[in-house]
Amino acid sequence: MTRKELIDYCLTFPHAYEDYPFEAMADPAVWAVMRHGINKKSFAMIYEREGKLCVNLKCDPFEADFLRQTFRDVNAGYHMNKMHWNTITVNGDVPLEELQRQIQSSYDLIKPSSSHKKEGAKP
Repeated sequence: MTRKELIDYCLTFPHAYEDYPFEAMADPAVWAVMRHGINKKSFAMIYEREGKLCVNLKCDPFEADFLRQTFRDVNAGYHMNKMHWNTITVNGDVPLEELQRQIQSSYDLIKPSSSHKKEGAKP
């Protein structure tokens, strides 16, 4: 999976958008942050590290630990809360379907509750 394919997949989720918040850095395009348009929370951070494509994903703490023990290419979140975020090295030992499931799970963890949407938030 390429960086563009990963970003495009994240953009298939409702209200998802691509952000580059680190413009002050020498190369702002290094980190693409995928956010939810209503609450602006991040669900995926896509970047390259040591020549490898990586993505940081939010995760339930118990599942995060299980995934780290199951896959060599799932590690504690790089530059993130180690309990709630994992870093996945893309195109490693995590099958594409599992990576997509983890992205979906990350999105589900940050999306606004349905009661929040009813309080007047715009889609």
